[in-house]
Amino acid sequence: MTRGNWAVLKVVFRRTWLKTLRRPVVLIFSFLQPLMWMLFFGFLFHRYALDSFGEGISYLDFLVPGVCAMTVLFGASQSGISLIFDMRSQFFSRMLSTPADARMLLGGKVIADVSRLLVQAIVVCALGWLIGARLDVAFRPLLQAILALALFAAAFCCISCLIAMTSQSQESMAVFIHVVNMPLLFTSSALVPAKQMPAWLETIAGWNPLTLAVDICRDALLFGERHSSLKGLIVLAILAVLLFVIAVRGMSRATHDR
Repeated sequence: MTRGNWAVLKVVFRRTWLKTLRRPVVLIFSFLQPLMWMLFFGFLFHRYALDSFGEGISYLDFLVPGVCAMTVLFGASQSGISLIFDMRSQFFSRMLSTPADARMLLGGKVIADVSRLLVQAIVVCALGWLIGARLDVAFRPLLQAILALALFAAAFCCISCLIAMTSQSQESMAVFIHVVNMPLLFTSSALVPAKQMPAWLETIAGWNPLTLAVDICRDALLFGERHSSLKGLIVLAILAVLLFVIAVRGMSRATHDR
């Protein structure tokens, strides 16, 4: 990678973060929904029997990793919204008219959004601990959980950006956010163990990428698992790379269609 490409990636990364920091109220309010999920669901279902997890694990303990992944899902699905604003202000077209590599333009934004979502997930995890969740926060398992969330976030940021570049419409983004997020959440193991679902729903959950991210986080944060999630991490990595390549091609097509 040339120095110029690095410079492009850093500039886009910095700009994306600055846009976030200039709206701190939005960032602060993004923690309210996860906190309400943990408070309401955590204590409402505190007697829910987690038969497949053994003794000593409360529903709040079980829920916190799922809410961390849910926070990443909801945030990543909105990644493309800022691109629509850039399109309307003509900044996006000016950016595409430069000699900058499309991979660096998209990569800088995705890396910035992923880093923001990881910070949010860590804060949500800390809030869960403060309200009573018992977590085994060892260094190496924590890195494993962060990697799983980062790969999942990157994949869905790319999908969101692709939809934004293709549709160029806030309405389409709203449909994507509402139609995709809730089915993904409720067909994953974020709220209920997959083994305690009906057989047909357990099968769907097994193919849900959110389930992969949630299970890796849960194993890491509750049991300190380090090695059992390699297959899941590989699948998430392949998904993230594949969707990044597709999104870059979408950006390249947008360049030609200008």
